[in-house]
This record gives sequence, C-alpha cells and structure tokens, in this order.
Amino acid sequence: MATEVWIAKRQHTCSMEDKILRHGAYLFLRLHVSKRAIAIPQLAQRYGLTNEFEADGRHPDRAIAFLRKVEAMAGNIDDRSLSHADAVVHVAAECADIVRAFCVEASEMFGPNVRIRSGVVRPTLYTGGAMQQFAYENQVRQQSGNTMPHVFLVPMCKTSEWWAKDWMERHTYFLPRYNWRGAKLKDGHALAAAPGIPHLYRRTYKHQVMPAPQGEYDFLNYFECADSGVPIFHEVCAALRDQRRNPEWHFVREGPTWRGHRASTWAELFD
Repeated sequence: MATEVWIAKRQHTCSMEDKILRHGAYLFLRLHVSKRAIAIPQLAQRYGLTNEFEADGRHPDRAIAFLRKVEAMAGNIDDRSLSHADAVVHVAAECADIVRAFCVEASEMFGPNVRIRSGVVRPTLYTGGAMQQFAYENQVRQQSGNTMPHVFLVPMCKTSEWWAKDWMERHTYFLPRYNWRGAKLKDGHALAAAPGIPHLYRRTYKHQVMPAPQGEYDFLNYFECADSGVPIFHEVCAALRDQRRNPEWHFVREGPTWRGHRASTWAELFD
C-alpha cells in the first residue's frame, strides 16, 4: 500500500514537472538604422501577439514587448550578446510553436545581430499555501509601460554543487533560518527579496532542461517597476547577493544585469 501511494505521488510530481504553462524568449538585438524597416510589427500581427506596453493588470496571453537599453552591468558570466544588446524583444505564448516560429523568422531577418534565449514557465512544485500567499498573491501585476517604464533582465545559473544537493536541502535556502531560541540567523531568499513583492513585477523563465546545458542559463529573471521601484530593485539585489543574509547566492552565477525602458512600438527603439 505504501509503495502504491509513493508511486501515485511520484506520478503526480512528474506530471507537474512536465507541464508547461507558458513559453517565452528574449531576443538580444544589435540595432542599426538600416534595421528599422525590418517587419517585426507585421510578424507580431501575423502571430496574434499583443503589445505588453498596454498591459493593465494582466499579462497578454500572446505577448510581445520592445525594450530599449539604458545600461548593462557586468556579472560573473561574460555574455556580450546581452551586455552589448541595444534592445531586447520579448515574445511569449502558451503554444511553443508560436514562439519558435517567431524566433526562426526574426533570426533570418537579423542574422548575426541577434541572440535568442528561451525558457518556460511551469507550475510551482514546492510552494505551500502560506508561501503562495506571501510571495505571489500580493505581488504587483503587470501595468502599462507608462506606469512602470523601467525593466531589468538578470539571467543566471546555479553551480553544479547546487544541483548535486537533494531538493529538500535546496528548498531550505529559500526560507529564513533560526536557532533553537528562535533568533533569526539568516534571512534566506524569501525575506531578502520580500521588499520587492509590492513594487516589482517579476517573471522568470526556466530552461526546459534543468540544469541547463553548458552555455545556457538556468533562469531568465525579468523585472518591471515604476520610478519609485528602481532603488528597491537595487536594494533587493544587494540583499540577495549578501551571502551572510542569503547563503543561496554562494551557488549563483549571474550574467549581465541589463537595464532598459519599455518602448511602445518597434520604431521607438530607434528614436
């Protein structure tokens, strides 16, 4: 009986791991005035993509976004395709074929001036009801580009040492740690990132294979915020990177932090 229960639970876990809610990709672009005429808007229209700039509390089912570079800050991983990108285009849909077809056609248009990073959204596996309420139910929703114009893209990998750990041990790094007297010893990921919950819209794509193959990222982390959220983003990043507060970051290797502004149109990327 116990074996049958374990098998049933394992089958449920596997089905959750295999389920994909959303497919997404970021196209890192080097722009030149000659590229202005490239038919990205027509391509988006053909695939039924809605501009995220007009979002009002809900991410479009089939989405496209145009992001213009402000600056890029170096990380542990030297990724010049991102740090040198003049613009980033985001595309997402529930159907993998739509994202894949868009990326193939865009690659043909841009040739060597584009690098594509893609990922998926899956159901959370280990988030209980209390953590769901803490981290997700109170998070800010996607707003229009006028309300929340600032964006940050922070791709990262976890080390082989991290992936060698049992999932239960990995899970402990996300929670605060206390001694037997109840004194807090470490914030953990959850408390270190908590100030950003009501201010930063966040979206994370995971590589379809975890850990990701060599040269790819495990996680593509993306944030949007209003003017008031910019210092909060930097505060949260500093807290997460402080290994005295958040030991998880010992196992993190970051790519460049790419900062940009949301553009309302493709043409605006060239202004």
